[in-house]
Amino acid sequence: MQAKILAVIAPERFRDEELFVPQAFLIEKGWDVTIASTKTGVATGMLGGTATATITIGQADASQYQALIVVGGYGSVEFLWENAELHELVNAFYKAGKVVSAICVSPVVLAKAGVLKGKNATVFEMPQSLEAFVNAGVTYTGEGVTVTDKNLITAQSPEQADAFAQAVHTAVGQMQSAIY
Repeated sequence: MQAKILAVIAPERFRDEELFVPQAFLIEKGWDVTIASTKTGVATGMLGGTATATITIGQADASQYQALIVVGGYGSVEFLWENAELHELVNAFYKAGKVVSAICVSPVVLAKAGVLKGKNATVFEMPQSLEAFVNAGVTYTGEGVTVTDKNLITAQSPEQADAFAQAVHTAVGQMQSAIY
């Protein structure tokens, strides 16, 4: 079965390789990747790359996807960390037992949505992200990639984009094989 992945990016200043590396890897595996943001249209990355969001976060339906990827970058802090629609979407994926993942500063989205409470996770180290983890009851691991409960995946920085993509691929594969 072809997996469908939902990647959420900020409309500006998303971290290019944190979208493009997992997207290319998963597409190469035959999976479909849909990009969502706070608005549809072209979004610009921190390094100048562009991606087109075809749906808004509010239009996304968790039942249509096997995994959620929340991409990092400075835009995440401004547009995604406090986004109530995204928090609801994260919870919909999590409650359905689907793969929920985030990279760089975006694990803060998962923490603020409440799905990391009492769990181990990693995040890009900066005072605001570490404070958000403490406030949400998350145990910071400092690892490059942390997989918790088989379906919660967090990665620390763009340097882990390959390992992050592989972890998402493995987790979705395990979920699918458990279903079939």
